[in-house]
Amino acid sequence: MNLPLSTIPAIPLTDLSLPPRGSWPASVHRFDEESAWAVRSALAAQRPLLVRGEPGSGKSQLARAAAEALGRLFIAEVVHARSESQDLQWRFDALGRLGDAQAMGAHQYGADEVRQRLDPRNYLSPGALWWVFDWPSALRQQQQSGGRGARPQPPAGWSPARGSVLLIDEIDKAEADLPNGLLETLGNGGFSVHWLDTAVCAAPAMPTPLVVITTNEERELPAAFIRRCLVLNLRWPSNEDAFTARLIERGRLHFHARCHPEVYREAARQLWQDRQEAARQGLQGPGQAEYLDLLRVVVSLAPVIDEQLALLAKVGEFALRKHPPAD
Repeated sequence: MNLPLSTIPAIPLTDLSLPPRGSWPASVHRFDEESAWAVRSALAAQRPLLVRGEPGSGKSQLARAAAEALGRLFIAEVVHARSESQDLQWRFDALGRLGDAQAMGAHQYGADEVRQRLDPRNYLSPGALWWVFDWPSALRQQQQSGGRGARPQPPAGWSPARGSVLLIDEIDKAEADLPNGLLETLGNGGFSVHWLDTAVCAAPAMPTPLVVITTNEERELPAAFIRRCLVLNLRWPSNEDAFTARLIERGRLHFHARCHPEVYREAARQLWQDRQEAARQGLQGPGQAEYLDLLRVVVSLAPVIDEQLALLAKVGEFALRKHPPAD
């Protein structure tokens, strides 16, 4: 049953500190009104939120920030060319089972003990969807498998009743079978596992997980998949003044007074120019990630603010110009 927006917490439009989570370093995020409403709408519709935008525009961090704002568990799965939809559900360590079988063959074991030790469930580890659908059974399965697979690290005080956010990053790197299989799993609210008597299903009393899916548009996604998603397009302004103003705002959010005011402006101006040059060559230009990298270089190598402008002129080319100059 879809939930009215009035029952879904508002997303704060203020600076949100993001503590370290696993391999994710500490950061800070500020929701704009559009992305905050997109998150709330996806929660209300109980549909995935597909986030489109150029690389480095903050698509992945949006999911992490949503988890922090909502007090939910955050799980991230990065898709690659060989990813399959089953990988998001469960994984089976066939090589580990074969190795154990060969090792047991060199010793005298009874048939019952062999069957017990080589039980397929001992080599089955939960995938990301298993964890967000049914945390207790995923935890039991991970323990039965002897700790195979990584266990997500929930925030302090979290319980499954708080819900979860699943980030499926760069889905456009996979073949069409993955988004189609994901659509079926999310639509059914569960999936089957070969060696279990019951399906893994979302518990009725638990909040529907918020699934955030990102794409860099490297490959066209199936039309049926897109229709079943809510879509957020992260666009940068096409006007130079508006573009640089937004960059400066994002830079100040991360570095505050550690960076000279003119460095914010000059770095944004350089990035705009390099984007125009890349566009003339038909290439992907630098964006927010490169801008923040450049500011990080400046504040790290020149902590004295008065020395930062001179340093910027020396290091800007390394952070922003990713392609050979045009002839």
